[in-house]
Amino acid sequence: MRRSARLLLGLLIVVGTVPACAAGDADRPQIVVTTNILGDITREVVGGEAEVAVLMKPNADPHSFGLSAAEAATLERADLVVFNGLGLEENVLRHVDNARRAGVATFEVGKAVEPLAYRSEDGGPEADDGQPDPHFWTDPDRVRKAVDLLADQITAHVDGVERSAVHRNAQRYAQELTDLTSWMTRSFDRVPEDRRALVTNHHVFGYLADRFGFRVVGAVIPSGTTLASPSSSDLRSLTRAMRAAGVRTIFADSSRPQRLAEVLRQETGGEVSVVALHSESLTEEGGGADTYLTMMRANTEAMTTGLTAS
Repeated sequence: MRRSARLLLGLLIVVGTVPACAAGDADRPQIVVTTNILGDITREVVGGEAEVAVLMKPNADPHSFGLSAAEAATLERADLVVFNGLGLEENVLRHVDNARRAGVATFEVGKAVEPLAYRSEDGGPEADDGQPDPHFWTDPDRVRKAVDLLADQITAHVDGVERSAVHRNAQRYAQELTDLTSWMTRSFDRVPEDRRALVTNHHVFGYLADRFGFRVVGAVIPSGTTLASPSSSDLRSLTRAMRAAGVRTIFADSSRPQRLAEVLRQETGGEVSVVALHSESLTEEGGGADTYLTMMRANTEAMTTGLTAS
């Protein structure tokens, strides 16, 4: 009997501790981030001051990924929702709007870092309609600005974080981004002026081109989203623009099929090569682009090699 009583008492103690642990986790501040690139940046700024939940899986497409009902519900329980905006997360933005209407603080990063409009030399629709380009992260200087703004948003809206710790994290990471810009500049300096022309699977590197002195000749998909499709006339127009610019390399995102880029390569008579980049999503850990910094360095090396070897 005494042994049974001890077992029962132990069980009651264990069961009694579970709600307390669960309540402690629930009380911990939580920031929900839509894309994995912004998720990595946010974690660098937050450090251990709050939980950071990232909705977009590794190697996913930010234009097309969606949420489960449980994931959507986390947005309305967050202390702060961080999202790219400018139309990037096409299937998620309505859930962000719902969270905002429920009283959750939200931060649209792309809108806060002086967005550029789409433009390209091939006369695609984005060159004329002035729509903002959401792919600001291809410019590390804009990411550095976003880091400062993000630190302010976190300290303003997330209760329980240590303000000085968040800003120290932001200052440290901002220096790493400054170093990244310097390294990218030195790397791209190896690309001759007459080869500083970019063609991608869709319009994604406008900010990089603006920062580092490249020309955006055009894109296989003449849009800022992967959900669009090119017409035969689009491909013919881009082929002519590529020949006029002397472009020999097409850059395609590694998380998307390269079929369209290969079709364009065939249109040009096999005169160009296709180089894979991690342009819109981080990889899983160890996948070669598992943080923003490693992604940008990997892309810079691949672009420099592709443009100088072609």
